[in-house]
Order: sequence, then C-alpha cells, then structure tokens
Amino acid sequence: MRKLAIVNQKGGSGKTTTAVNLAATLAEANKKVLLIDLDPQASASLWYGFKEKGKGLYQVLAEDGRIEDAIEKTQMEHLSMIPSSPLLSGVEKALANEVAAESILKNKIAGLIDKPWDYVLIDCPPTLGILSLHALTLADEVLVPVEAHVMALHGLVQLLKTINLVKQRLNPLLEIAGILACRVDYRTKHSQEVLTQLRTRFEGKVCTSVIRENIRLAEAPLHIKPIILYDSGCNGSLDYRSLALEIMGHKKI
Repeated sequence: MRKLAIVNQKGGSGKTTTAVNLAATLAEANKKVLLIDLDPQASASLWYGFKEKGKGLYQVLAEDGRIEDAIEKTQMEHLSMIPSSPLLSGVEKALANEVAAESILKNKIAGLIDKPWDYVLIDCPPTLGILSLHALTLADEVLVPVEAHVMALHGLVQLLKTINLVKQRLNPLLEIAGILACRVDYRTKHSQEVLTQLRTRFEGKVCTSVIRENIRLAEAPLHIKPIILYDSGCNGSLDYRSLALEIMGHKKI
C-alpha cells in the first residue's frame, strides 16, 4: 500500500484537482484506491458528490471514532473515499492537548484489519497546520502540484524545507514522489519558462507528466465527476492518465 500526500500551502495550485483525478485514473487502471479529504473546505468531497456526511473524519481524529465508519464508496468501482467535514477546521483546537496528535490518522489506517488498497491519496488543506502534519506523518511519499506561474515557485522552496523537517522529526520514510507542473499553457512563453526553471532548479524531482490548462477540468466538478468520466478524451484525462502511469512506474504514454 503506497500512501501519497498531495500538498501545497498555496491555493490554486491544482492540489484538489490532482487528488480527485489521480485517484480516478489509478482506479481506472484497476488499482484499489482510498482518497482521504483532509481539507475542511471539502472540495474533493463535493467533487465526488459527498455533502454534509455528518462529523466524518472529525469524529475519527477528535472523538476516537472508527475509521471504517467514515469510508464511503464512490461511483468508480475501485475507488473509496473518506469525505471531509467543515468541523475539521476545529480539529487543531480539539487536539491541542493530545500527545502525538499528528500520528492519530496513521495509527487508525494501520489498525484496519482489512487494508485492500493499493494507494491511499490524501488531499491536504492549503496550510501547513495539524491536518497537513497528519498527512505527512501518514504518507510514504509527497506529490507537490505547482501552478506554472513564477509566483508559485517562491513558496516551493519553503514547502520542501518543511517536508524535510517532518522527515527528520516525525517520519523518516517520507520521500518526494514528484513536483507536478499544473495549469501549463504551452501557448505562452511564461509557462514554458516556468517549466524550464522548475526542471533546472529541482532536477530529478519534477514529474515527466504535465497537466495542461484545460477548461474541461474546470467544468468537471460542476458535473460531480472526475475528468475521465466527464470527458474521457480531453487533455485533462490524457494528462492524468499519464501521471497515473508515471506514479505506477510505467513509462509515460
């Protein structure tokens, strides 16, 4: 079971879009996937049609609830999900006096008697607080989506330092799965320059796959479908299938 945290503290980076659609393309490839929505904004949960599912993940983290009770089936055969709850925004306060609070989710996942998943993907909030620490403590790997814009590069160095700090202090097995360039528009010189800078400054860490700017990706959540179910032949579907192959260790198509 591979556990990937999808992290970026900057909004608009393509984090939730990547979590939702990488989960779907891995499931399409017959991999059993569990998607965990750790963002109180619940965008990934809404994308899959989950709304107001009770306390959910908050109950698991703050009230010692059973994680089995929080897992929901999605419209894709091999994809399950633990939806978010707006209550998650109060989890930091609820766990303020808890010893080793950042390990709760890791221990809950490890304690499942039946762990049928090939991949666990965690959509993190756009902050580096207790919820992101839960994800980074649970995960084996980190996938960092980055918008192809020069301003997005500034926060990337700090994020990588934070990940390295978590590796040193909490999770020595944590590794970078890749930095993923998102919203790339090859028609603009700016996007091309940012992509070149990424690959030069972070050599060996940047994914071969690139997520191109695609209006169909923006439309898909309105239809409560991952991109491969909304428009299987569009660039967004092709790009996330390519990423799934790369994550699985196959060559890019």
